[in-house]
Amino acid sequence: MPYADLRGFISALETNNELKRIPFEVDPHLEITEFADRSVKTGGPAFLFENPKGSSVPVLINAFASTRRMEIALEVNSVDEVAARIVELLETRMPQGLIGKLKMLPKLVEVGAFFPKIVDGGPCKDVIRRDNFSLKEFPILHCWPGDGGPFVTLPMVFSKNPDTGKRNCGMYRMQVFDDRTTGMHWQTHKQGAEHYRRMLKEGTSKRMDVAVAIGSDPATIYSAILPLPPDLDEMMIAGFLRGSPVRMVKCETCDVEVPANAEIVLEGYVELGELRNEGPFGDHTGFYSLDDDYPVFHVTCITHRRDPIYVATIVGPPPMEDFYMGKAIERIFLPLMRLQLPEVRDMCMPPEGVFHNLVLVAIRKSYPGHARKVMHAIWGLGQAMFSKVIVVVDEGVDVQNVREVAWKALNNIDPQRDIEFVMGPVDSLDHASRLPNYGSKMGIDATRKWPQEGFTRPWPEVITMSPQVKKRVDELWKRAGL
Repeated sequence: MPYADLRGFISALETNNELKRIPFEVDPHLEITEFADRSVKTGGPAFLFENPKGSSVPVLINAFASTRRMEIALEVNSVDEVAARIVELLETRMPQGLIGKLKMLPKLVEVGAFFPKIVDGGPCKDVIRRDNFSLKEFPILHCWPGDGGPFVTLPMVFSKNPDTGKRNCGMYRMQVFDDRTTGMHWQTHKQGAEHYRRMLKEGTSKRMDVAVAIGSDPATIYSAILPLPPDLDEMMIAGFLRGSPVRMVKCETCDVEVPANAEIVLEGYVELGELRNEGPFGDHTGFYSLDDDYPVFHVTCITHRRDPIYVATIVGPPPMEDFYMGKAIERIFLPLMRLQLPEVRDMCMPPEGVFHNLVLVAIRKSYPGHARKVMHAIWGLGQAMFSKVIVVVDEGVDVQNVREVAWKALNNIDPQRDIEFVMGPVDSLDHASRLPNYGSKMGIDATRKWPQEGFTRPWPEVITMSPQVKKRVDELWKRAGL
């Protein structure tokens, strides 16, 4: 059965010995970050801080910060099971004949069952506060010493496409400016920013309705970070992940729907054209992202459960919780990439590459220049366009083993021949690019070179021991007590 809400997930984490409750006072200003950072670096548990300083609202953190916790969150033994479900659906083709079409009906019904459902109410409406409220009542984390202030770090931000009315849910950090306003860190390539630009250009409205849900069942939270195509409803994908539709409820003061099981909902608007300086922020790169001007979110109403739980994450020097969330994305979306690039056998985004800085790809090479075709195709795939360095190796190389990739790649390349540079969009948080959002990227063809690629020398074989000798030494090894 899917989790009904965040509390069901917390119970599952506790049952699996993946969560520790902290009953004594811990300060949301830096101290909770230090707890979380130490734990994720040492394979420690998630935390539920029951007595955060200055607030009566508990804080959940590191809930996704391990491979096992991601499996618990998605209710699978391996995230590869989710990928297999996607493949099964995508491989479905409309067959010929009545009997074939009838056999398809269960699949069609399954797909339809994922769409979110609008309901009249839910736990997120237990308490409705249109006045006499302050964001400072919640234990919003000041994560790192150089941060510009406290930040909401795990929000589900809901907006609508002004042209189609379709819903979008993204996860964007929100710096708390005062009791009722925050920053809205809409990086230029994100869908929320695109909705904002369209409304600003059309000039038909002065305000953009936005709602922010904090805390929900884990699949719904997770859906907010998925790199989906524009106008594909994240809540539908959440329904697919959890195996049951997400129940949505209309907000009190804005034309947006949010998950009915949310812990806390911030309703409000963004004033078109209003910008305020936001940041710095200790980011997933391991460096502070610089301060800059971003839109301002005005809170008009807060609704929440009677005893809400505030859920947060921290980012910083890798690996952090976001690495495990990103690793699951890598495994889940590999089948989708292989629809466009069937030659791709596997891929890996190591934690040190903080997602977009380093992508390792193993391919089944079929023709000269094949590796370069794959590089350029990846740079043309949605958010994969941010990949700063792509290393392409042959299918026999285990890209999950970064040491093996480094060994094979560095032995296979002639730098002048095998490295190419391209210009294009880069991540907004890339502090090394020559311009914000625009810079260079590098592709490395570390595959074995063919004569048709101008390499006419013999290609050496990897040194390996003969199986017969290995078997004989296995016996001698045991005799030696080793």
